[in-house]
Amino acid sequence: MSYDPPRPAGRLLLTPEDREAPERVRRLRRLGLAERPDPALDAFAAHLAGLTEAPYAMVNFLVEGGQFFAGLRVPEIPPVTRGDGTSPEFGRVQPRDHGFCPHVVVRRKALVLEDVRDYPRFAGNPVVDTFGIRSYLGAPLIDSTGTVLGTVSAADVRPRTWGTEGLATIKSTAADLVRRIERSAEDGFPL
Repeated sequence: MSYDPPRPAGRLLLTPEDREAPERVRRLRRLGLAERPDPALDAFAAHLAGLTEAPYAMVNFLVEGGQFFAGLRVPEIPPVTRGDGTSPEFGRVQPRDHGFCPHVVVRRKALVLEDVRDYPRFAGNPVVDTFGIRSYLGAPLIDSTGTVLGTVSAADVRPRTWGTEGLATIKSTAADLVRRIERSAEDGFPL
């Protein structure tokens, strides 16, 4: 594990070291993923947002230099407004230390945060203040080679009790997406 520099609020954020990153990037390139947004993955993220009743849902691949949301569902009306009346844009690319998906990838197992502010390790994450994220549900995308390609996740701007149903949902959607990715790669067809 490595420490990132202090955040503007003066908090240290512990970001896990990702030793599998080089192999992941090679695998993603072989699969043709993480290079551009994918309408099928956007639809997948929208479906996940509906299943979890969450305003944010992502299909996230960790790539060189950060994270890439190949599938993304964000609220039409951003929940956070700055002092000047504008809202931050939740783009397709985020630094590696923004959000909780890098933790899921390194852990290689699902992560449930019902209220991120209850966890000092996660409370200082930039997405908490920038986008108002208060709860998170994510699972790794582990393919048949054992490579963690990325994550599927949902996030909300309010604390959530995701429960065993939420955990089962995120795990099953991750497994379903991995099957679709591998079948698409074998058949040479788009997702």
